[in-house]
Amino acid sequence: MVANACPSARRQIVLTDVYVQLNERLGHLAAMSVAVTTLCFGIMVPDVVWMLPEKWEDFDRDDPVPFVPDLCVEVLLDSERQQNIAHRVHAYLEGGAREVIVVGPDGKVEFWGAEGLRQTSMFEVVLSLDSGYFEVDGAIAEPNGVRS
Repeated sequence: MVANACPSARRQIVLTDVYVQLNERLGHLAAMSVAVTTLCFGIMVPDVVWMLPEKWEDFDRDDPVPFVPDLCVEVLLDSERQQNIAHRVHAYLEGGAREVIVVGPDGKVEFWGAEGLRQTSMFEVVLSLDSGYFEVDGAIAEPNGVRS
């Protein structure tokens, strides 16, 4: 088991914003920091997950999810989150995720599927994120700008 450091305040704000936007777009079936079971890396904790309602009913919700949900999100605002992101994306997709969204330290949003990087989300998700929480040329951007 590898313990992760407590997330920074700005990362928590961004992942909460992503969580709220997913709930608004896809229905109230998203959750933050839920342990999921991957085939190749064991238990992992994506920042945000979403899955169909019937999947939430198929397991004891006090235990780690015994599979990978349909959608996993990683927010890479803390340096340790950037390490091994390719392995994390692969583990989620190999474990059954239909899509993985990666929010980079610069606010760039990427959508990954089994076929690789996608231009748009298969779930028709569009994230509007305040640029004030992201790095631009090594510094935090001015607040209130919106990135998508």
